[in-house]
Amino acid sequence: MPPTFASVPYASTSPAQTLDLYLPGDRLPDDGEPPCPLVVRIHGGAFLSGDKALEAPDVPAITEAGYAVAAPNYRLSGEARFPAAVRDVKAAVRFLRAGADRFGLDPDRFAAWGASAGANLAAMIGVTGTMTTFLDDPSLGNADVSSAVQAVVGWYGPYDFTTMDAQFAEFTPAACTSPQRHDVVDSPESLYLGAPVPAVPELAASACPTHYLGRAEGIPPFLLAAGDSDCYVPYQQSEAFHRALTAVGAASSCTLLPGALHGDPVFPATQTGPALAFLRSVLGR
Repeated sequence: MPPTFASVPYASTSPAQTLDLYLPGDRLPDDGEPPCPLVVRIHGGAFLSGDKALEAPDVPAITEAGYAVAAPNYRLSGEARFPAAVRDVKAAVRFLRAGADRFGLDPDRFAAWGASAGANLAAMIGVTGTMTTFLDDPSLGNADVSSAVQAVVGWYGPYDFTTMDAQFAEFTPAACTSPQRHDVVDSPESLYLGAPVPAVPELAASACPTHYLGRAEGIPPFLLAAGDSDCYVPYQQSEAFHRALTAVGAASSCTLLPGALHGDPVFPATQTGPALAFLRSVLGR
C-alpha cells in the first residue's frame, strides 16, 4: 500500500531525514475519525544500510489492526556516526507528536518497533524518552515536544555492543560456521561508533539501551524476540536486555524462536500477531 504521506521531512540537517506515514484504511487526517495510535517502524541494516521502504511489506497487517505506521529514514553510519541515528529517530517522534492534529494521531499512544539495528534504536527511544541526554538534538526541531513512546517491540536487536563477541564465544549456534565479530575495526558497531568497540567502551555503552536503565524513569513495556540460530546478533542480547529491564521493574517479555536466523521470515510470520496483541494491551486500538 502506498503511504498516505510520502517522504515527509522531519528535520533539515540531511536529506535522509524523511519519513513515510501510513494511515489505516481510507482514513485522512481531517475525516472526523478519532485520532489513532501510531507505530514507528524503524528499519534495520546494521546502522550502515537500509531504507524506510523495507517496512512497507509489514505495514498492511499493522494498519488493518487500526494503527497508523510511520517509517523514518535516519542518517546511516557512512554519513554520520553515533549518536546521529538516535537523534534522528527521536526527532522523528517529536515531529509526529507535534503534528498529531495534522496527521490524525493520538499523541499519547505511540509505540516504537524495530528489528536488528532498528530494535536498538527503538529501545533507545524507549528507555530515554523521559530523560534529557546528549541523544536529544534541539536543532532538529520541536525541542519542547516529548520523544517518549508508550510501548516497544524489538526483534533480534543488539542491546549491548560490549558483550556480543563474548556471547558468541560462550555459545556459537550450530548454523554458524563463522559468526559475525563485533569487536573488530570494520564491524557494523565499530563503524557506527567510529572506532573499534573495545577501544571506546564508554561510547559503546552510551550507544546501547542497557546503559540508561539505572537512571531511566517511566520505562514503557517491552516485547522482545530473537532466534537461537542467529549468526549476526547473539540471541543472548535479547535475553540479557530482558533481564536488565525486569531488574529495574520494567515490564518485559522475551520469546526465543528455535532455529530462527537473523532476519528470518519466521519473525513476521509468527511474531506479528503477538506484537499486535501486545500493542492492543498497552495502547488499545
